[in-house]
Amino acid sequence: MLDPEDKNLGKAVVEAPFAAALEDLAQSRDDLVVVTADLSKWTDVLPFARAHPDRFVQVGMAEQNLMGVTAGLAKSGLLPVAVTFGVFATRRAYDQIAMSLATQPCHAIIAGFLPGLDSRFRGTHQAIDDLALIRSLPGLTVIDPADATELQAAVVAAADHEGVIYIRCSRGRAEQLFDTGTGFEIGPARELREGSGDLAVVTTGAATRWAVEAIETLADQGGVSHLHVPTLKPFPDAQVAAFCARNARVITVENHLVHGGLGASVSAALATRGIGVPVQIKGINDRWGEYGTPEFSRSKLGLGCTDLAAAFAQKQLEAS
Repeated sequence: MLDPEDKNLGKAVVEAPFAAALEDLAQSRDDLVVVTADLSKWTDVLPFARAHPDRFVQVGMAEQNLMGVTAGLAKSGLLPVAVTFGVFATRRAYDQIAMSLATQPCHAIIAGFLPGLDSRFRGTHQAIDDLALIRSLPGLTVIDPADATELQAAVVAAADHEGVIYIRCSRGRAEQLFDTGTGFEIGPARELREGSGDLAVVTTGAATRWAVEAIETLADQGGVSHLHVPTLKPFPDAQVAAFCARNARVITVENHLVHGGLGASVSAALATRGIGVPVQIKGINDRWGEYGTPEFSRSKLGLGCTDLAAAFAQKQLEAS
């Protein structure tokens, strides 16, 4: 039974999809090892630790060591999943990811929790710059799932993928947008709506749910096309460019700074192909998010449902 104060009340939710993905992998892969840094309770890995204590490593509050241990396990032939908050992975342990994981061939998964505005705290816990940082490292794969279904499937897909994979993760009760059993393929984007060509909305991660909600409030939805891009690297440039080229204007929405994330990637994909479609990037504009619930932070940053719906309904793009 749902808590009546749950922010997801009235929406489809899944309990701890990341934990479910780990258990799926534990049953099929003897080489799976989970490594965390004092955040077992807050990243949904306690069930795995209790069920598989011989395949769980707790390094304490030491994220740099977390990445070093992860690299060592990977290079010894195991499949480690390094679990922490996105800010701690990409800011505090960035050099260790670069030097220990990215510079040499190895297979590992980095699970970054509390992406973007998911945290109720401000800059200390809001991973609003993680995509820009982690995408800069050579060879890494970067995934920003839209919902519980995609998160669970993406973790399983990452286990069969080569190299180091960074996945933005949701903890606890996660909203569900897609049907279960959909599966996940690293790379391709997913077209959710085909409109008449007035507007292309391109989103990733939680912003895909934001956009779906906003589009559903519009009196006239016919002109809006919607593309969800869960893989930020390798970016599906050709697919995104072809989708945007069919429309008169483009709005990108992301749970991240406007610098170095989805909007920048879409703009580059169009520019390098000479496609002259105007692009407006909706995200966090060169500032820290507000202290409070994700919904409150979104509203203060112009990313609330009403804000997005108004932007989608405009007949031409306003200057960002």
